[in-house]
Amino acid sequence: MSRIPAQFSSSSLSPALDSETPSTGTTPWRVVDEWFARPRPARHVVVGLSLYLAVFANWPLWRELARIGGAPSVYLPSIALMSLLLVCGMVAILSFTAWSRAMKPLWFGVVVLAAVVQHYMLTYHVVMDPTMMANALQTDANEVHDLMSWRMAFNVLWVAALPAWALWRARVVAEPVFSQTWRNAALLLIAAAVAAGGALAMSRQFAPLMRNNVHLRYMLNPLASIYSTTVAAVRPWLVHGRKLIPVSGGTVLGASYAGQAKPPLFVLVVGETARADHFGLNGYARNTTPQLAARHVLSYRDVRSCGTNTLASVPCMFSPLTKDGFEARSDDYENLMDVLQASGLAVLWLDNQAGGCKGVCDRVPHASAFDHVDAAVRSTLCDADECLDDVMLRGLDERIAALPAERRAKGIVLVMHQMGSHGPAYYKRSSQEVKRFMPECKTNALDECSHSELINGYDNSIAYTDRFLGKTIDWLQAHSSAFDPALLYLSDHGESLGEYGLFLHGVPYGFAPDVQKHVPMVTWFGEGMVARSKLSRSCMESGVDKPLTHDNLYHTVLGLMDVGTPTYERSLDALAACRTTASVASR
Repeated sequence: MSRIPAQFSSSSLSPALDSETPSTGTTPWRVVDEWFARPRPARHVVVGLSLYLAVFANWPLWRELARIGGAPSVYLPSIALMSLLLVCGMVAILSFTAWSRAMKPLWFGVVVLAAVVQHYMLTYHVVMDPTMMANALQTDANEVHDLMSWRMAFNVLWVAALPAWALWRARVVAEPVFSQTWRNAALLLIAAAVAAGGALAMSRQFAPLMRNNVHLRYMLNPLASIYSTTVAAVRPWLVHGRKLIPVSGGTVLGASYAGQAKPPLFVLVVGETARADHFGLNGYARNTTPQLAARHVLSYRDVRSCGTNTLASVPCMFSPLTKDGFEARSDDYENLMDVLQASGLAVLWLDNQAGGCKGVCDRVPHASAFDHVDAAVRSTLCDADECLDDVMLRGLDERIAALPAERRAKGIVLVMHQMGSHGPAYYKRSSQEVKRFMPECKTNALDECSHSELINGYDNSIAYTDRFLGKTIDWLQAHSSAFDPALLYLSDHGESLGEYGLFLHGVPYGFAPDVQKHVPMVTWFGEGMVARSKLSRSCMESGVDKPLTHDNLYHTVLGLMDVGTPTYERSLDALAACRTTASVASR
């Protein structure tokens, strides 16, 4: 056995051996922690964060691709390509933030956004297109509270906890500005090139997939949310530069106002989230509308909305433009409320939604139904700043009496914007005395309820709307000695209640299910309004199955109120054929 040279004695080896042997206090967790704490450029953090989000914040997308593909041999390549595009897209976007540790709060904000969006996509099967994001940004505190749950906290926590810790531990090293700039630019170009190459290589499969399933582009999380949030934030600035096109010029009251014995009193109720197929009047198996049935109303059974959410539908349904024209417009236009006010009638918009009238009532008298409500009413009808729709009937005579007397003498148009059946907390939309369908879902986490409990809660909200409309008709009848009364109810959009795995509403119109677009429309006419408008009841009864849309509202109201204006189109007036004498002013 040869002698070990002096320079390689045990004493000289011990430091090296000590450096390579883990200390007794080293644990796997310590190794991981030290790895995350190593100094690294911001670009590495961006790439790692993009990979993490692609895997852990896109389960709805992977599930949807598997559903569409059917067989693993079909959907696995799609998932692989989508993963590549997601990572490259996130790297490209975050490369603009790859500078210093000061970006950590922004990076964490992206993680939280992705976690929240995934929760809502998993829970309610929504997609984050610009319209949905605009609705989310306009959601008031009460609606936010309705959407909060322990399940949401858990879903957000399990996605955000690990990157939160990793970002906290990460040591982001600073680099010279010039060096960091060109390296970030190189990262952006590489990400774009890889994404383009992947999409091109699989274009034969990828192009048809995206063309036939447009909603997939809004499931890329958080890419779609960042895009939609940007569009929703920028759009108001673009809209701010639009011109307001007047359409109320030349508006006149028709012949029925000459020497009238009594002025008209017309109530237009804008419903919220009501489905036509859950109205007993329309053949629903449950009698959800006994109050309306007892008042011999007319229910139009084949009506489609302009949009699938309030922000899209309400401005569209009051517009003189059709749905296609409204969506293609480059400028804003005056609406039905402007025209009615220009005619000389007294106009009032009464809102029971904190989100407001979406700009429709900005130029006419308007009020919030829960403003100036006394404590006794709040204690019975309100919860914090959210009230049941009956609150709109409290103090209504005083609100109308406050309108200009010279206008009231000509006629009154009152618009009442409901809270209606707004979800997901359907149980909050009805009072105890109308809850006939039990047990009902008592949470906003709809997947925690059985389907029957969900339906019960929603149907109770429809039953409450039925009672509210019945009370409104009674109020109108009580004023028939001084006015010629009438009512028209029309919902802004429908609702998904689990069909095709979807809940709530807001799915982009082109591929939204019909239940989000098929809405109820109900009319009631007092004898005075029938006489002054020369309406044929038999004609109206025979037309309840005629296909109608929100496009008809503008022209139907003008025709009923005998208001002449150049934008009126008789062909879109749902009641034009039932007026036995052309009493409407020349158009």
